[in-house]
Amino acid sequence: MIYHCIRFTPKPGVSEADRQAALESMREAARAIPAIKSHVVGPDFGGDYEYGSISVIEDLEGYEEMMNHPVHLEVDRNGLPLVDRFASFDITDDPDPEIGTKIAEIHRRRYATIPDVAALVSELPEYTGSAAPPESAG
Repeated sequence: MIYHCIRFTPKPGVSEADRQAALESMREAARAIPAIKSHVVGPDFGGDYEYGSISVIEDLEGYEEMMNHPVHLEVDRNGLPLVDRFASFDITDDPDPEIGTKIAEIHRRRYATIPDVAALVSELPEYTGSAAPPESAG
């Protein structure tokens, strides 16, 4: 299993209505993507971010399906412009010692083939972790 986790804080001035609409669109996307077996989206407690999300995926094939699914891409296109700080990480029980490299390759291909999403990510003031393109990794 792969647990894809994100943590984020909206930009100053993003209205509560826009925040809630973005969170609901994330929930709807998770329900619409067959590869996501379980998910949670909500407030992030105990850290430096306001919100977080965890999506549970069975394997790398499902991970790639999730990352490139049209509904997920639409969430990125609508939501990333609202984000000030973003971090992503993946936790897995997969015994493959190359799993981290394979996850990074999924993101590399995604950014190479979907340049508008890559641009949105690269323009974020802060974006670190497993899904960050090399120029944003920090």
